[in-house]
Amino acid sequence: QVQLVESGGGLVQAGGSLRLSCAASGRTFSTYAMGWFRQAPGKEREFVATINWSSGITYHTDSVKGRFTISRDNAKNTVYLQMNRLKPEDTAVYYCAAATRAEEYITRRTRPYAYDYWGQGTQVTVSS
Repeated sequence: QVQLVESGGGLVQAGGSLRLSCAASGRTFSTYAMGWFRQAPGKEREFVATINWSSGITYHTDSVKGRFTISRDNAKNTVYLQMNRLKPEDTAVYYCAAATRAEEYITRRTRPYAYDYWGQGTQVTVSS
């Protein structure tokens, strides 16, 4: 089992910044990659960004490229999402996720199905 705890959400004005953190514990050695997803009310869970735990290779969805950056600190078993130039449409609950199945991740890294463990979520609200 891998436990994930997100923090860093809150209320911010459009154009502002937030940094989300996700601390992993438990069987973290089984983690192949980490990801961030978000879900707005009435909408499906949406992929935001992902990072390969060992190589550090990242991938961001187009709508956040140039504004959001995913990173990790292996020593702290923590993954971050730096969010700059926030927009009202970024408002959502943000979830951290861990993938342990390499083949599933490689072929479906933007799909929730590729991830095995999820945090409880943290609310991000961007006011206009």
